[in-house]
Amino acid sequence: MTEPSDAAGPGPQTHFGFETVHEADKARRVAEVFHSVAKRYDIMNDLMSGGLHRAWKAFTIGRAQVRAGMRVLDIAGGTGDLARAFARRAGPTGQVWLTDINASMLQVGRDRLLDRGLVTPVAVCDAESLPFPDRYFDRVSVAFGLRNMTHKDRALAEMRRVLKPGGKLLVLEFSRVAPALAPAYDWYSFNILPKIGKFVAADEASYRYLAESIRMHPDQETLADLMRAVGFERVQYFNMTAGVVALHEGVRLD
Repeated sequence: MTEPSDAAGPGPQTHFGFETVHEADKARRVAEVFHSVAKRYDIMNDLMSGGLHRAWKAFTIGRAQVRAGMRVLDIAGGTGDLARAFARRAGPTGQVWLTDINASMLQVGRDRLLDRGLVTPVAVCDAESLPFPDRYFDRVSVAFGLRNMTHKDRALAEMRRVLKPGGKLLVLEFSRVAPALAPAYDWYSFNILPKIGKFVAADEASYRYLAESIRMHPDQETLADLMRAVGFERVQYFNMTAGVVALHEGVRLD
């Protein structure tokens, strides 16, 4: 396993996988990753997780309890899996926004929604500065996107800002696997996963970054504390597949 680099030099710095980079460089490099993998994103998810990502998302959709007429914001919505399910539940009287900072991913998601007869608003936007009014949404979701954000606390605060009182945030993200499984999981992540990326998506480096970014993401309790720190209440999380992923929930009460 590669150790973090400290060669980024002076100025505000953050992590890009195990590298230490300037904050301005992280956004660019994350964008390059997702521009590269956008068209093969879903098939790679199926291969990497053995299809389990569908079960993780289904659990998230069930916990969201979206009802007719609700307003929902799907951040880093990628190819639109969650937005599609939410749009069907919110119905014609509801409103579901599909957003992503990456235009390539957003285009794939928008096209897939249209192919299924779902016309929903879409927007390229940064989760750290959301272009929506205060207290607008009933639900906010972010699936496998929070770990790529430079200032997670800032993004979480923005998610709380746009929620109505009583609204719920759902964060589905890779997390800290159970210790007994960690050696096997690390071996798979750093030896097999990049090779799948190489042969299927013609991009080994992006999937090496994926493995590294998971290790740099806050563990379950740390993320729960971050959510509480920006004002979320009733924070709880659910481990899935022995902690490979976790769904965090928080409610804005005031």
